[in-house]
Amino acid sequence: MTEATHLAGKDEKRQSYNLNKLQKKLRRNVGNAIADFNMIEEGDKVMVCLSGGKDSYTLLDILLNLRLNAPIHFDIVAVNLDQKQPGFPAHILPEYLQRIGVEYRIVEENTYGIVKEKIPEGKTTCSLCSRLRRGILYRTATELGASKIALGHHRDDMLETLFLNMFYGGKLKSMPPKLMSDDGKQILIRPLAYCREKDIAKYSAAKGFPIIPCNLCGSQPNLQRQVVKEMLQKWDRQYPGRIETMFSAMQNIVPSHLCDGRLFDFKNIRRGQLPEGVEGDIAFDKEILPTQSQLPADEENSALFGDEGLIRIKEVG
Repeated sequence: MTEATHLAGKDEKRQSYNLNKLQKKLRRNVGNAIADFNMIEEGDKVMVCLSGGKDSYTLLDILLNLRLNAPIHFDIVAVNLDQKQPGFPAHILPEYLQRIGVEYRIVEENTYGIVKEKIPEGKTTCSLCSRLRRGILYRTATELGASKIALGHHRDDMLETLFLNMFYGGKLKSMPPKLMSDDGKQILIRPLAYCREKDIAKYSAAKGFPIIPCNLCGSQPNLQRQVVKEMLQKWDRQYPGRIETMFSAMQNIVPSHLCDGRLFDFKNIRRGQLPEGVEGDIAFDKEILPTQSQLPADEENSALFGDEGLIRIKEVG
């Protein structure tokens, strides 16, 4: 064996090890999200919305992998909406899904033509396109008898949405991991809620998914979401751990220390009557915040994630 062959073999083993490690991490994250929010139950038919991007490919791949050892039975059907954008490579997804043996449906609707007709040139098309796409996916889920609609939004998407609503909408609002569809017939779930985008990107590249470019609709690169994304990425580089802390904050809401009278009864606070479970006034206290060394260096080391993830569905369901 030549030295070059030996080195190539070592490199291949290292890549395989790293891929397996990353897959286990994503499995744990997805499994724990499913368990924490009871996303998938016995007998569910889960419609996975597949766009051809890294997120939805990873979502489908991990759900298929988890299903192999899940303590419950659930079915998976992949659905892609072909919106008839010029240049869309319609053959890629059917060929991929046939190769991996997944039940699928390709829905053809000319939403691209509708959006181009209704929206003036140069204006953002995302809002109308999103509404049209959502209605079609709900209809398709009903036709397929799907009880859950799985979307590929991840932790970074949820944080970006939080800041978008704060900066531009004046609301503390994000993407929930689980919610009811508009018509009440299905439940939308986001199993990647605990997953980092950079982990998904690494996994997608290592798996070699046949990615379909996301610029087919001519979406503008300088939209508000892109500005927020770049802000969060900069924070992540400059202040490691900040993203993790912000996401933890989304799971630790204290209504009594915000300003929404619909969530907390500020009007009926009376002297000498501290409601049970409500913190008192700490305005004059020096806040003690955890140092960076006290924060988990990686989600893999956090107590939030167990070894098997999906096995906890038994306890929740």
